[in-house]
Amino acid sequence: MSNAQLQSVLDHIDKDFDNSLERLFSLLRIKSISADPAFAADCKVAAEHLAKDIASLGVATEVRPTAGHPAVVGKTGAGAGRPHVLFYGHYDVQPVDPLDLWHRPPFEPAVTDHPDGRKIIVARGAEDDKGQVMTFVEACRAWKKVTGSLPIDITFLIEGEEEVGSKNFVPFIEANKDEFKADYVLVCDTGMWDRDTPAITTSLRGLLYEELKITAANRDLHSGVFGGIAMNPIRVLTRILGGLFDDDNRITIPGFYDGVKDLPPDILEQWKKLNATPETVLKPLGLSIPAGEKGRLLIEQASSRPTCDVNGIWGGYIGEGSKTVIPSHASAKVSFRLVEGQDPARIRKAFRDYVTARLPGDCKVEFGDHSAAPAVALDWNMKPLAAASKALTEEWGKETVLMGSGASIPIVADFKRTLGLDSLLVGFGLDDDNIHSPNEKYDLRSFQKGIRSWARILAALAEVK
Repeated sequence: MSNAQLQSVLDHIDKDFDNSLERLFSLLRIKSISADPAFAADCKVAAEHLAKDIASLGVATEVRPTAGHPAVVGKTGAGAGRPHVLFYGHYDVQPVDPLDLWHRPPFEPAVTDHPDGRKIIVARGAEDDKGQVMTFVEACRAWKKVTGSLPIDITFLIEGEEEVGSKNFVPFIEANKDEFKADYVLVCDTGMWDRDTPAITTSLRGLLYEELKITAANRDLHSGVFGGIAMNPIRVLTRILGGLFDDDNRITIPGFYDGVKDLPPDILEQWKKLNATPETVLKPLGLSIPAGEKGRLLIEQASSRPTCDVNGIWGGYIGEGSKTVIPSHASAKVSFRLVEGQDPARIRKAFRDYVTARLPGDCKVEFGDHSAAPAVALDWNMKPLAAASKALTEEWGKETVLMGSGASIPIVADFKRTLGLDSLLVGFGLDDDNIHSPNEKYDLRSFQKGIRSWARILAALAEVK
């Protein structure tokens, strides 16, 4: 791929940017809220709209039914020996409630001024994920317009149920996995390190969510009559939960850290330079003291180390006034963010064994299953990772950060499990984009340079052998 060709593509992106913006606005106007059945028709319209747009690139594209909202599948012709990628995104969006907190109608996109002077696109889905998807589509459009072809083979796979857990999309890819063979997946649903620094997300933490209920007496008891002689489940529960951490904030469940690896030294050195400090990260939240493992960088605590959090706890009387009662039961919800090397099923068993071993004789425990998904991590030496990183650095003028994400994107684990494919996660969102909240935005600069970035990445991936 010649530098002259790439430069011509980049020049076209800049000249055609107003049209790119209008094409994004056309998609943003569609109320594709997947969680609300009232918008099922809108979801279908969004799928058809995207399919038509991708087909205009000369890609064989169709809207495919699932048990829920439809998927968009587009395939370029296969070239001998060319890299073949699967591009994933989603067209569905979150509900807009509470509507009264929006500064403008959420499905009437507009470019407005941010208080700090930035130009921003405001609309539901502007960043998550319509704006991100369209950075890739527009980069493909520019390559096709300027050169008549795409640098690599691409299968487009865009779903309509990501915001409700991809519950029908995963069975869809399982049923059709033979037609989704590729070398790896490109995902555009992540973010930058900051407004000027590009990033590739190289790991996603897994998730394990547990619920437990501890029961003692067969009914609530009067604390004046039975206090001091009857076991109190709240006391038992809080003692067990409090014992989950030692004085260094390490999780005490036996075997919890088995298989957990430290970061490669070069990545750790890169992270040390990122200025992720309590002052920059915690102070805006009204906090100042990191709560993770002592001796670890703040960014390690947030993205590359496993965690445990109590997300809810209840029992006894919580109404107005007082009620002197020893409750018969107490409950809690506990979540774990897991990293590579940790098996959710093994951690679930270890947690339940930990709780059960600490129960007094007069108590019993019931557990409830919730979410469980493994962590995902790229091979740091993966050639497409290095190529994409270099391309992003060339576009943004700053070294690309290879960062872990503390969150989970379950579909990435599903791609690995179902198709055996690693995912390269590149996105241009910012921390203040208000995704899932009123006044969602996407920086205009993120959109334009995101298109340019993908154009560079496509050229770079074409050279990977």
